[in-house]
Amino acid sequence: MIASDQWVTYMCILLAVYAIVILYFVIRGARKNTDIKDYAVGNLGFPAWVVGLSLAASMTSAATFIINPGFIALYGFSGIISFALVLPIAAFISLIVFTKGFVKQGNAVKATTMAQWIGKRYNSKNYAFFFAIIAMLLITFIVLINVGLTQVISKALNADPFYVLLSITVFVFGYMMFGGANSMVYTNTIQAIIMFIVALILIGSGWEYFSDGISGMVEKLNAIDPNLTKPTNKTSFLFRDYFEIIITQIVIGVAIVCQPHIITKSLLLKDSSKINTYLASGIIFMIVFFLVVVVGLYSRISFPDFMVNGNKLKMDEIIPTYVVTKFSVGVGLIIVVGLISAGLSTLESLIQSLSITITSDIIDPVSKGTLGNKTIMVNKIVIIGLAIVSFVLSWQQIKSPDVSVAIFAQNGVYAYFAAAFVPVLFGTFLKNVSTRSVFIASITAIVVHFGIYYGRLTPYMQEPVNNPGVSAAIGIVSSLIIGFVFYRLDLNKQREYSRLDS
Repeated sequence: MIASDQWVTYMCILLAVYAIVILYFVIRGARKNTDIKDYAVGNLGFPAWVVGLSLAASMTSAATFIINPGFIALYGFSGIISFALVLPIAAFISLIVFTKGFVKQGNAVKATTMAQWIGKRYNSKNYAFFFAIIAMLLITFIVLINVGLTQVISKALNADPFYVLLSITVFVFGYMMFGGANSMVYTNTIQAIIMFIVALILIGSGWEYFSDGISGMVEKLNAIDPNLTKPTNKTSFLFRDYFEIIITQIVIGVAIVCQPHIITKSLLLKDSSKINTYLASGIIFMIVFFLVVVVGLYSRISFPDFMVNGNKLKMDEIIPTYVVTKFSVGVGLIIVVGLISAGLSTLESLIQSLSITITSDIIDPVSKGTLGNKTIMVNKIVIIGLAIVSFVLSWQQIKSPDVSVAIFAQNGVYAYFAAAFVPVLFGTFLKNVSTRSVFIASITAIVVHFGIYYGRLTPYMQEPVNNPGVSAAIGIVSSLIIGFVFYRLDLNKQREYSRLDS
């Protein structure tokens, strides 16, 4: 038992109030939904800065606030360089470049999902169907968030994780059956503001450790483990050298925006001229969010050997335990709500984008477009199915994770955006791109990523648990090279045919 009885009582009250507020905005947004398109991209004209906050809340999740700081607690400065500097900078630059091109193309092809955008951009229903199928890999991300939320709430309530996970699944998937994009922008904006406040509190919570300056902080970490203060950490499986810390994270950061709940967020803008405001508001908030990983250092000083009440903490339990033991009831409750908001914001976006993809891009084509007025009802059934699958996988990860649920999630999510990177890049910035070239690139990315990871190829894949970022980065670069080669070959063929015809 970590939380006090007073903490548990106040937490129950606060969670009830939070749930009521969420439901209010869900009902308000759901009333505006008239068809599946409204559920997907909304029909309300939200200000650009509000959509930007929704982007920030969607792009930074429970991983940013709960899971990734745990890696920093284990491995120190090397993780901060990777997660707080290299990855965000690469992602922000990529987000700016991709979003501006994607909005133009998205408005032109009238797409509501990533699969539709790709299918219409390359005039291929089969390619769209392929991307809808591999979107199932994003269920691993849902699992990560479920686990993060379960760890936070179960620690705050001294509750059995099984029943906490069940409650989260029923509540969130339940209201997402009705809300959609309209309600999600409302809830994401509130969640982003709460997350911003909580991020500042968390970042400042280790101020006492700097009483003797930065050197004093470094000395405290050195006393625990000298590897914590080195730019690379040979004892880790994520930050062993600069290839993992910098090169891999640049590639992943550039490609990470090619996830449907991130890149399609720009389609909520009714006025594309406001795109700079949208990007600025989102990036400003995200800069603060990504810095939250420094809390991992504070928690390592608080729990040098990760022992609490005679029990050794699992990695995913470190930050929830730090919050419950570090802060007073009042501040702690605010932080817990912020951590929950970090998870829910992305979870909502994933449920919405994935359910729409399954309904519109898998079930509807298979049924030969006969869904008609039943589309919204079918989408609700799809969400129920997603709830069941994610619950089972999430409970499995809580009981027996491979170091962290993050590794399980990264394997699936990285495979998806590795496959999406080349078709989105070529489709946004190149002309006369053949479907063959991008399809081969997508297949290459998936085969190389999973082949290297599960085949234990390269020196980076020889540990009991390995870094999916390395295999995904190699897969992305391989797919880019192969995709460009086939693009040039097919383009030359097109020019040759044109010359012969003339």
